[in-house]
Amino acid sequence: MSATTTAEADDHPLAADGAPGGDAATASEREVKRRRIGAVRAEVGADALVLTSHEALSWYLGGARTHVSLAGPPVLAVRAARDGDTLYVSANEADRLIAEELAADDAARVVRVPWYESVVARATGGASGDAPVAGGRVIGEADVAPQLRAARAELVAEEVDRYRALGRAVAEVLTDVAAELSPATSERAAATALAAGLVARGIDPLVLLVAGDERLPHRHPLPTEARLGQRAMLVVCGRRHGLIANATRWVGEIGADDDRILAVEAAFFAATRPGVRLDEAFRAGCRGYADAGFAPDEWTRHHQGGPTGYAGRDPRATDVTRDVVRTPHAFAWNPSAPGAKVEDTVLISDAGVEVLTVDPRWPTTVIGGIARPAARPFS
Repeated sequence: MSATTTAEADDHPLAADGAPGGDAATASEREVKRRRIGAVRAEVGADALVLTSHEALSWYLGGARTHVSLAGPPVLAVRAARDGDTLYVSANEADRLIAEELAADDAARVVRVPWYESVVARATGGASGDAPVAGGRVIGEADVAPQLRAARAELVAEEVDRYRALGRAVAEVLTDVAAELSPATSERAAATALAAGLVARGIDPLVLLVAGDERLPHRHPLPTEARLGQRAMLVVCGRRHGLIANATRWVGEIGADDDRILAVEAAFFAATRPGVRLDEAFRAGCRGYADAGFAPDEWTRHHQGGPTGYAGRDPRATDVTRDVVRTPHAFAWNPSAPGAKVEDTVLISDAGVEVLTVDPRWPTTVIGGIARPAARPFS
């Protein structure tokens, strides 16, 4: 299915700040997604599919915020049946969701569930008398996980617009914060500034990592009171409208392996083309380590990223992942070595690689015809 068909290419009227809200999804977007879910149901012979994860729900509901706690489960579930959708919503969250998150058509299909009952159980007919589809088969996400990933992978035009706006916003926050840092800044102070910048733009900070020069060997450095020193890494994963933008930036001194890790990333980009299987792109990218002068098994020391979108990685790429690269399809590869890492959210399409997390104020170097971030000196 092409993401630029007439049915899917209507303009999407975003607010200037990309703020969440029930009007985020156009009618054409919702219809495309209903058709895709219908195709999944038909493929497995089901009458209803119950959506219960943040990634599936936010995708299907056009970017609705489905959480209260970032670490908690969604506060609603959707039973997408042949005869229409039903939204089972925790009663104490229903008014807010109807007023602020759900489109009018979805709001009209809400069933309020007492807070002490499970919305998932109600959606599957497992509690309080809501029967499953009469005489039919109801399945959950686990039964069709690869099909749901494929349904999400090919972004519609409205999602591309939202993603471009999100990517710019995340990159701008990184630039704004980096401009105020010094070697004496603590990791926690840097993380605080990143979080504030993201939240001010309506972006949920899902991951904030900061490493000063003493902690650079760590691949996932949770912030501490350590000082940044002469070289530091900033990592952000921010979510808005359900979409997640991932980016890494370096401040301070240029690293000895910066150019080599960019060469590894270029190998991943070159291999990631529509129609290619994910395991094939993964293996080709991993071969880039040896080609760039790293140990051939450097890829085994940390995950390499993969497709993104409504999950941080959807899925995390391995040499046995059989998902197919779609168009347009969001990716965030993140090759790394001790003291070296690169990561941006990009859009893969027939036209090539488009970097979404980009701010023209950040210094760049061109690798394989694509502008890539360089280390930014302290101001």
